[in-house]
Amino acid sequence: MRDAFLPFAVPWVTARERELVLEALDSGWITTGPKTLELARRIAERSGAAHAICVNSATGALHLALEALGIGPGDEVITSTWTFAATVNVIEHVRATPVLVDVEPDTLNLDPVAVAAAITPRTRAIITVDYAGHPCEYDSLHALAAKHGLRIIDDAAHALGARYRGRPVGSLADITAFSFYATKNLSTGEGGAAVTDDPALAERIQLLSLHGMSRDAWKRYSDTGSWYYEVVAPGWKYNLSDVLAAIGLGQLERFDEWQLRRRAIVERYRAGLAEVPEIGLPGARAHIEHAWHLFPIALDLDRLSIDRARFIQELRAENIGTSVHFIPIHRHPHFRDSLGLTPDRFPVAEHAYARAITLPLFPRMSDGDADDVIEAVRRVALAFRR
Repeated sequence: MRDAFLPFAVPWVTARERELVLEALDSGWITTGPKTLELARRIAERSGAAHAICVNSATGALHLALEALGIGPGDEVITSTWTFAATVNVIEHVRATPVLVDVEPDTLNLDPVAVAAAITPRTRAIITVDYAGHPCEYDSLHALAAKHGLRIIDDAAHALGARYRGRPVGSLADITAFSFYATKNLSTGEGGAAVTDDPALAERIQLLSLHGMSRDAWKRYSDTGSWYYEVVAPGWKYNLSDVLAAIGLGQLERFDEWQLRRRAIVERYRAGLAEVPEIGLPGARAHIEHAWHLFPIALDLDRLSIDRARFIQELRAENIGTSVHFIPIHRHPHFRDSLGLTPDRFPVAEHAYARAITLPLFPRMSDGDADDVIEAVRRVALAFRR
């Protein structure tokens, strides 16, 4: 057993991030300013989009995406039950109706067949969820969107750096939302971004992200700005500060290196757990490049004498931290009751939920840390093998 607890995820903040944060503090721009705009420019470039707007969270980005597309009361938005609550909360924030569908067994991404069956005359949009960093099947989803006149919003909170058929996530939807939360592949502590190729949508999201104030309102305290502004829409306070953007700029300098490290840990896990019959490993389809935000395993409960909860407890006793991604949306009381959902409507998600465990995966992990996880999983599986 390890001497020290290994958390599920640990952010990596170095001297470079501290240097950039101090630059922001010394500059006088501690709220939205030049570092936020520079981070937006670099995120757009990396994601293959023409425009990016940095905001306070992926949740804010998703909300603004729906608002910018004019989705509201009477509209339906199809999304996955296998996601975090924020994906569905924002649909309710704009007073539209969430329509949840089941997922594909291998990727746990939105099932295009289920999406097709859920489309009605009221459907306006699909929110995709690139689970764990694996992009959805966008060819099929784009065909559905074109046939029915729908917009696609990508919840890519896990997927910065991923690719689908050679195209970066960020260039696959009308609007894509990224998360820069503390555990994400790139972090600003709290933060996110909305990216799009559509200049009108970008301008609308920018406007709504800061109280609905007229363009370049952030400049009003600079030597090129003006005290005068106009509120042209009822917006929100979703802007990202330069202090947090500075962290993200530092992280971007090592993003590619960290992605390589994530892949190396994934391959170590694959090799170490391949011969454990009680453990199902995540895959990646041949035409995608996985971002590997998460490494979720699936327990074969028919081969074990314990359930998922006990398996997690046993790993905790081995000083290995874990998580579960996700508690399906249809299991949360609010959505279960308000949308009239029952588990039998989501057989794939139900089957996956009982078996899902997310193992630690972050660039600061050493090979020894990964080996400790492998050995702990192997020991627990062997101890409770039927």
